[in-house]
Amino acid sequence: MSDTGVLAVLRAAQVARVLAASTVGRIPLASSPVALLLFARERWSIGIAGLLVAGYTLGLAAGGPMLARIADRWRQPPVMLAGVTVSTAGFLTLAAGEPPLGVAVAAAVLAGAGAPPFESGLRVLWRDLLPESRVHTAYSLDIAVQELIFIVGPLVSVAAIGAGGPAAGLYATAALQLAGTAWFVSAPAVRRWRGVAAERHWAGPLRSTPLRLLLAAVVLVGAGVGSLPVAVTRLAEDAGDRSWAGWLLAAQATGALVGGLVNTRLKLPERHAPWLAAALAAGYLPLVLAAPPPVMLPLAVLSGLALPPLLTATFVTVDRIAPSGTAAEAFAWVATAFTSGAALGAALDGAILDGTASVAAGFVLAPVVIAASAGLYRLMAARLPADRAPVA
Repeated sequence: MSDTGVLAVLRAAQVARVLAASTVGRIPLASSPVALLLFARERWSIGIAGLLVAGYTLGLAAGGPMLARIADRWRQPPVMLAGVTVSTAGFLTLAAGEPPLGVAVAAAVLAGAGAPPFESGLRVLWRDLLPESRVHTAYSLDIAVQELIFIVGPLVSVAAIGAGGPAAGLYATAALQLAGTAWFVSAPAVRRWRGVAAERHWAGPLRSTPLRLLLAAVVLVGAGVGSLPVAVTRLAEDAGDRSWAGWLLAAQATGALVGGLVNTRLKLPERHAPWLAAALAAGYLPLVLAAPPPVMLPLAVLSGLALPPLLTATFVTVDRIAPSGTAAEAFAWVATAFTSGAALGAALDGAILDGTASVAAGFVLAPVVIAASAGLYRLMAARLPADRAPVA
């Protein structure tokens, strides 16, 4: 049996624990938008409900790098505990009463801004917990498992709301985040981790040119992925059954899960990132057919296959190019770039579909912007030999 396979990684001391804890803590990333939407719809319009989700997403985008920067300079447990306290306060402010709209939006922003940076917190641990030969597998496994978040998260919100009413989705989300945080920060590996002592710069990891190119590429990938929910919703409505949107998104998540698990064995090197981005764009291209939903199901699975290998290559590259002492913040910027790109892609695709009667038009944005990201990945790779920062 290979000593670099998934089982070898999971059997290493504390790996299964920190991976499971971070997964529980990250379920709110997928359950929160659904919980916020369904809660807000009891009082407000769909536009206001979308505003609350946008506020939460804005908080995530701003808070993640900030919390990770503090963790780089200090330690993870105090930062994560302080963050989850702020986030929980935001969720409880929404759920415990009937706040005015302005207070509700502010509370949603706080709920996102305080969300503990589990992605960056976990990924800086891999080199402490594993030998170099197993690090790539750890990234691949982490990204594959992350797909479960987007399958389980919405179900958690729907089940909680069905059992306890509109506010129950927010309570369940806050409880999962608290439980995941407590479990994660109690791990010895998390408690003993310290950021690397290094000269600080106001721009943090963003002073690295290759990293800036990488983040621009990630924004485009996020825009492509974020456009799909809008496109499949329009397709499902045109087919006369909105539930097809959920099935198509679940099919894509299933494809991504399969792609991630396969990548734990292939271990495609990070220099293949431009080709992986091109493969991802090619996987989205058949969706432009806008065929009937049953035909689109296998095509949706296909569209998800290349995403985990591309993200794995992205995170391995970040691990190597982040300036010393900025690893956690650099990983957080990748998450922010993807989230921001997804929000931008959803907005652009909505505008495209509002301006045309063509259902297929909604599927054009993704392959175009993801193909453009391949060019940026190539530019980034070309800069590495001359502009490689110390390994974080």
